[in-house]
Amino acid sequence: MEIKFQTELGKYYNGDSTLFSNTDAGKSIEGKVQLILTSPPFPLNSKKSYGNLEGEEYLKWFTELAPIFTKLLKDDGSIVIELGNAWEAGRPIQSLLHLEALIGFVKNHSADLRLCQQFICYNPSRLPSPAQWVTVNHIRTTDSFTHVWWMAKSDYPKADTDKVLRPYSKSMQDLLKKQKYNPGKRPSQHNISPKSFLTDRGGSIAHNLFEIEPMDKDRDPRLPNAFSFSNTQSNDYFLRACRDRNIQPHPARMPEGLASFFIQFLTDPGDLVFDPFAGSNTTGYVAECLGRKWFSIDTKDEYIEQVKIRFEDPLIAEFSKRR
Repeated sequence: MEIKFQTELGKYYNGDSTLFSNTDAGKSIEGKVQLILTSPPFPLNSKKSYGNLEGEEYLKWFTELAPIFTKLLKDDGSIVIELGNAWEAGRPIQSLLHLEALIGFVKNHSADLRLCQQFICYNPSRLPSPAQWVTVNHIRTTDSFTHVWWMAKSDYPKADTDKVLRPYSKSMQDLLKKQKYNPGKRPSQHNISPKSFLTDRGGSIAHNLFEIEPMDKDRDPRLPNAFSFSNTQSNDYFLRACRDRNIQPHPARMPEGLASFFIQFLTDPGDLVFDPFAGSNTTGYVAECLGRKWFSIDTKDEYIEQVKIRFEDPLIAEFSKRR
């Protein structure tokens, strides 16, 4: 396990994350990690450049990660994993592999985890897939979202929705201005009191569906304020620098806004965030911007240059000044 890049707040290692907990570095953070935030190789039925296992091999590998990760977590820490759908090889049907992997991970008796909540990250800019059935045969619709699973060692991990509020709708802003509405019993049988909605709390509680781009062009999406990082990403610093240096960016990057949401939701400044499948290190970059300590690992040396590019971003200095 070799350190390839580091800052005052974090370290990026080259190596196998399944062996990390047995190293001196792993032992140094045992029981100290507040959040494990990662997007591991998805359970695909064909090999990708960033590496992935298949079928039963993937299921066994993923399930056995659970006790390795929980060993690093604080008692009130969380694990957040982004996973895409899986499809049967050569067939227009979905595989159950991603669901079996999740269930195996959560129910691993050596880990004692529970599922806190499921999130959906909807991104209509994803390329049509699986291509054979969507764009060639025209018999399936585009797979346009990923699952994000939040797990923890306890029923009450550290979490605060007040830190990830989303902007009020126009109708709610108008209501707060007028300071009146029609109270009483609704068709749902909820009884709304005269003062239930008159307090301005700075925003509404976030939903567990993240609309990365608008579903409806005539309606502004109300992503949580934590998604203030650029989500179009086509013109951000990282991609511009990769283009300028003729570097092919990691093909399966986690959206920066998604990382920002969970880091702000589940940690405080100074807490430790860990990404065992870091790739180009979106997690470490966002953690650095938000004043969290971080450890990241990836098996591939080729992403080191991309990691360095992330930390050249002037945005890091801007966030540092705000702290």
